[in-house]
Amino acid sequence: MSRIKWTDRTFDFSFPVELHPEMLERFRGTPARAEYLVRDLPAATLTRREGQQWSIQENIGHLLDLEELFRARLDDYDRGLDALRAADMTNQKTHGAQHNQSSMEKILRAFRQERGKAIERLEKVEPWYFARTALHPRLKKPMRVVDMIYFQSEHDDYHLARVSELIHLFR
Repeated sequence: MSRIKWTDRTFDFSFPVELHPEMLERFRGTPARAEYLVRDLPAATLTRREGQQWSIQENIGHLLDLEELFRARLDDYDRGLDALRAADMTNQKTHGAQHNQSSMEKILRAFRQERGKAIERLEKVEPWYFARTALHPRLKKPMRVVDMIYFQSEHDDYHLARVSELIHLFR
């Protein structure tokens, strides 16, 4: 079955801002779910590519790479900017990171640590903060902080689903 490309996806942010606790829990859980998926996989499987597409390790490394952008966008909300900073849609950070040259353990540890920083920051804010809004540059629509958490979690799941596909493919 073919998948919808990430850049072709559309999003509905009509849910109530009061769902922010549930969104935070989903966001918090991604590192643990990634660890669960790759447990006991040999390094050769983790770094194997299907053609030119990213390996399991590179997909999870990509999630780590985007933590910096997520926190920078929180800074954009804090500054009251009208628009969030844009992502690098060429993924140069991931391509240059050479995640296959690292260990999965190191990537997962760093991902858990970096995601933890974002969670810690969001746990300190008042509930009204999650309603702050700025324009998402690619989607061209207003995005509340709670929407950004949802969006990031959807992106996490997009890559975790790809990891699952690769695990099944390489068995």
